[in-house]
Amino acid sequence: MKIAIIQTKPIFGKVKINLSDSLAMMESTTADLYVLPELFNTGYNFVDLSEVQTLAEKSDGYTFQKMTEFAKKRNCYVVYGFAEKGEMFFNSCALVGPDRLVGVYRKIHLFYREKLFFATGNLGYPVFDLPIGRIGMMICFDWIYPEAARTLALKGAQVIAHPSNLVLSYCPDAMVTRSLENRVFAAMVDRVGIENRGNVDLRFIGQSEIVSPKGEILVRLDAEKTGIAVADIDVSLADNKFATEYNHLFNDRKPELYL
Repeated sequence: MKIAIIQTKPIFGKVKINLSDSLAMMESTTADLYVLPELFNTGYNFVDLSEVQTLAEKSDGYTFQKMTEFAKKRNCYVVYGFAEKGEMFFNSCALVGPDRLVGVYRKIHLFYREKLFFATGNLGYPVFDLPIGRIGMMICFDWIYPEAARTLALKGAQVIAHPSNLVLSYCPDAMVTRSLENRVFAAMVDRVGIENRGNVDLRFIGQSEIVSPKGEILVRLDAEKTGIAVADIDVSLADNKFATEYNHLFNDRKPELYL
């Protein structure tokens, strides 16, 4: 599988511009799976709920239509983050393929002021079995909870797509551990730039990366510039959960002793 990670710099509230810029970047490379950041089409730093209400979309909305058009043209899959309008508002990411919505993940571990605007995700951690491999999704601050990546791995995920808007410095290095302890590939995709809105100043750290099941950083982007990186991976490597010939990472777990 060839994975492309797309590190962007959205302008808050300019959905059509952000989407057009992202698609132009995606057009410049060929991949089986493209991964975009959290809330890539709207920007992140909402001031009040009315902005969420204005910018949120249903899962089959405008962004979905544009992304499925791209997926159909390229015969590929795309993961992207967006503000989802449903029975409540969710910080979500969608996995789309040619002509269809494969699935949605709704962020469970909300960070900072997200708790003012979004409901806690209610879909669990689904894994989707596709012709290119088994794909799971989590979003940004989910990384700090080992249970998130572990749940996806236990459900069979070979690749974790991880749309993010990082303002803390720890995640890029922490994802090495998440990949290593679960023997999965991780595609953590961040944005860059600054959003100073409503007296809240956020600087995003970039460093989008693809990490192997052995904890190898296959590619990592710049901390301040937009960009694209691509890695060609063998997803079957994520099916080997042996650390040594005697140590199987999952079979040797003792969950009855952990609490």
